[in-house]
Amino acid sequence: MSETRRIHTQAAPPLGFRPGGGPPMAFLQDAPKSKDTRGTLRRLWGYLRQQRAMLLTVALIVSLTAVIDLLGPYLMGVALDRYISKGDLSGLLRLLGWMALTYLFAAAGTWLQTYLMAGIAQRVVRAMRANLFAHLQTLPLRYFDQRAHGDIMSRLTNDVENISNVLATNASQLIANVLGVVGVIIIMFMLNVPLAVVSLVVMPLTVLLTRAIAKRTRVGFRATQQHLGELNGIIEETITGEHVVQAFAREAATTEQFSVVNRRLQQAALRARIFTSFMGPLMNMVNNLGLTIVACVGGWLAVAALATVGEIATFINYANRLGRPLNMIAQLFTSIQSALAGAERVFETLDELAERDAPDAQPVLHINGAVRLEDVSFGYDANVPVLQHISLAASPGQMIALVGPTGAGKTTIANLLTRFYDIHQGAICIDDVNIAAMRKDDLRRKVGLVLQDNFLFAATVMENIRYGRLEANDEEVIGAAKLANADVFIHRLPRGYQTMLTERGSNLSQGQRQLLAIARAILADPEILILDEATSNIDTRTEKHVQEALLRLMAGRTSFVIAHRLSTIRDADQVLVIRRGEIIERGTHEGLLAQQGFYHHLYMSQFKGQEI
Repeated sequence: MSETRRIHTQAAPPLGFRPGGGPPMAFLQDAPKSKDTRGTLRRLWGYLRQQRAMLLTVALIVSLTAVIDLLGPYLMGVALDRYISKGDLSGLLRLLGWMALTYLFAAAGTWLQTYLMAGIAQRVVRAMRANLFAHLQTLPLRYFDQRAHGDIMSRLTNDVENISNVLATNASQLIANVLGVVGVIIIMFMLNVPLAVVSLVVMPLTVLLTRAIAKRTRVGFRATQQHLGELNGIIEETITGEHVVQAFAREAATTEQFSVVNRRLQQAALRARIFTSFMGPLMNMVNNLGLTIVACVGGWLAVAALATVGEIATFINYANRLGRPLNMIAQLFTSIQSALAGAERVFETLDELAERDAPDAQPVLHINGAVRLEDVSFGYDANVPVLQHISLAASPGQMIALVGPTGAGKTTIANLLTRFYDIHQGAICIDDVNIAAMRKDDLRRKVGLVLQDNFLFAATVMENIRYGRLEANDEEVIGAAKLANADVFIHRLPRGYQTMLTERGSNLSQGQRQLLAIARAILADPEILILDEATSNIDTRTEKHVQEALLRLMAGRTSFVIAHRLSTIRDADQVLVIRRGEIIERGTHEGLLAQQGFYHHLYMSQFKGQEI
């Protein structure tokens, strides 16, 4: 495995890239499996119970609305038996007034419960989204290396939004319909037991069909959410690297890759929707079957004088009311399955083990800068070693140069010094203290990084520099920019330090981005500095300004310089030559040249255009 993984400046969010290449989100192409529904619901309730008072209020309103809504059919039956059959017009008008009030109160109650549930839903998903985002900040870099960023974003957005939609609109409807079914059944038995029994004949069939279809739609919606995350991964990756796509004229290939994943999403969504579409027609068929049975039996009872016309009309109305909430419940299950699939993915991320310090980890208040690696071995994959038996020592203030071919393990050493990854064997000590015994946050505040491709946020120039030390005032930020030779070009920007940068600082040149990164590191004032190919992507003229800024930054600090241009490390106190994960030569620049070994070959090849 190549060691050239992304390490991060203090401003960079914990994002990496998938090791080993391959199509984005390839690991999601396996068939998804339905997981623990009860466990997911229990965890969702953990968020909902924080809104217990409002939920009780909504439950009360839903209950009252359901009871009021059930009065309509009963009053209709009364109207037939007491007023219409007897020609009592005034009584009928009074009853119609009461019916109008019931429908008005039912509508008002429905609106109020929807309004309150929308507020509850937004507070719940706000807490869930905040917890998820905060947890992402605690996860180790390995988690981000192994997952597409678009999929992680999809969990924060699409999956959480699905939960929000169900809580806001469907939860209260589900409760109302369940109460409606229970209320209808109770009233039916109060009015006429034989007709009530006949009306419930089709209920077991409804339950069986709902369970069978819901089981399949759950799997389908989970697959849909996963493929949507995969598609978001491709979109995010393509937009970020659009200049590379166009530079290599790969628009057609990229479009085809998108189409393949888009087709998988379409197929998964179609399968889920096909099962969903069965629900409505099947429920209507069962409902109509029940109405037919009630009408036939009711007619026979009326002929036998065992039921009045009003009772039969009431029962037919209630039988229809019974079918409607059952049908609605079945359809709500479809939305609920989608929300549960999203919730599973959210909780799956929340269950990832956070990056934690050892229980006895010590705070790091000050570092002198003595660094020692003792017999360190490491691999991103345990079966593929990247570093093997690395030992080195740096005294405070020394400059250590790490050189070697691409993939030799140079950047990995930087990853280990900052504890982005923990070693498999050996020890890394700073001031004779094993970094495994240090608090990671404290350690990383003492180590500054300046990379070949530094991350800049879509914020002002001032805010990007201040990211190195958030409590710094404007004067300190400007002072750091001057030391980094960045102040001159900043003043030429449209709004100076208040100029907004686009994402990743793409409206600046590579050299300007490097100078801002150096300014940020100067402001952070770290005791140990890591420079990873910090001047490899800039022109010679800009390199002079960057080198001057780097010399100011390195003054008095222990520095590890990963260099491609070997001419830049002539003054290094030590030069370590790394090849295939091992240190094969060490010494000063002049001493290694005199040995005429691998370093000499590297140095001479830069001038002769040879390949290693």
